[in-house]
Amino acid sequence: MIPDNLKLTSKGFNYKIVYQIVFWIIAFLLLISMSYGKSNLSYAVITEAVNILFYLFIVYFNLYYLIPNYLHKEKYIIYIGSILLLSILITPIKLALLYILYSGMPDIQANIVLNRNLYFLVSFSIIAISTIWQIIIDWLKSESSRKELQTKNMQSELKFLKSQINPHFLFNTLNNLYALTLKKSDLAPEIVLKLSEIMRYMLFLRNELNYIQNYLDLEKLRQGQKVTINFTVKGNPDQLLVAPLIFTPFLENSFKHGLSNILDQGFVNIFLEIKDDNILFLIENSKTEKMPQKQHAISGGIGLVNVKQRLELIYPNQYELIIDNSPTVYSVTLKIKADKN
Repeated sequence: MIPDNLKLTSKGFNYKIVYQIVFWIIAFLLLISMSYGKSNLSYAVITEAVNILFYLFIVYFNLYYLIPNYLHKEKYIIYIGSILLLSILITPIKLALLYILYSGMPDIQANIVLNRNLYFLVSFSIIAISTIWQIIIDWLKSESSRKELQTKNMQSELKFLKSQINPHFLFNTLNNLYALTLKKSDLAPEIVLKLSEIMRYMLFLRNELNYIQNYLDLEKLRQGQKVTINFTVKGNPDQLLVAPLIFTPFLENSFKHGLSNILDQGFVNIFLEIKDDNILFLIENSKTEKMPQKQHAISGGIGLVNVKQRLELIYPNQYELIIDNSPTVYSVTLKIKADKN
């Protein structure tokens, strides 16, 4: 009666059988201890040996034949009828065997006949208990499989989404870096240093903020004087963990689809506030009135749909995303309940 997902194996040895043997031995000893007061030890052992043999038969017949063929196939009426019929058939057989074993003891024989209905109820109850046990085990296995599948799906989705987080600015920066190396510019080593820091895997919020700062430094070099970039951090980012590159799509969006359409002066303002384990991230950028509003809303990085999907997977019920797309300013407000180290 030990479920498959709870069994232990060691070098090919199956402990499920051992556990079941131990279970039935304990049940046998308990039955003997309860019967010993009603008769002598030898008769108690004989009686409970008969009982345990019949219990073994009806339990395993139920678990390995009736439940798989009827209950699991949702043939509920046939299943209930089958366990009733099994109890009805097994009871007189057991009573007859006990009656023979107690020949020469008319008092016990009379008691067996008198309690025939009780024997039937006990047999039916044993079957019902084994059914309830199997239903619980099936539910636990189903929940385990469901959670395992859900975890695998989430991991697959995260890997898929993560694979799409390939910042567009990186390719532009590499092109600029190539051009600068051809010119033997003094800016080339600085760009290489910033890129090396950006490409490191990030998890601590402090690292994520360093990533943002490096990103903005590269954009300042690329954009020149036509863009004003402000980055403000309030609160202590230490000891907080965030998903890697969680803010990247919004950074990409601001520079690629907001400022790229502005010929004159533009701006990008970023504000990040930490209160306990709550993070408030606000980013806004200027945009031209001629630019279609929907274009900015759905473009950039891995796209707004995938951004929301990633947030839902990593921070279910622990984030709030607000987007304001006015004619001249595009802003994103993201609130996250982060994990502490």
